[in-house]
Amino acid sequence: MSRGDLTEAEWRVLKGLLPIEPANRGRGRPPEQNRSIINGILWRLRCGAPWRDVLLKHGSWNTIHRRFRRWSEAGVWETVAVTLAEIMADSGHYSIDSTTVRAHVSARAEKGDSSTRSWPLAGRVHQ
Repeated sequence: MSRGDLTEAEWRVLKGLLPIEPANRGRGRPPEQNRSIINGILWRLRCGAPWRDVLLKHGSWNTIHRRFRRWSEAGVWETVAVTLAEIMADSGHYSIDSTTVRAHVSARAEKGDSSTRSWPLAGRVHQ
């Protein structure tokens, strides 16, 4: 298992959310290889690489892309997101994303009496 691949616990939860595909479809990867395909999708989304650059250990890039597209069109990812959010809420695990942008000291407003300035400068006429 590589860094970023699904753990056993994560796979147990995710496996039940994926659509059941007939085993005798004849073409393509069998459904039991969905874990490798999911790992390929996650790798691609994490790295931002083109689909053609997905690592061979996850399978054919074309299979991974087609499965991702088919599941997207079927609404599978929305179901996965909602279910995982509910599981996290039920277990008391929350993820909060925060971004901080630091500005250089020269980015502050001009010097002067700040009590006469309104912020934001809505409705002020600039000449």
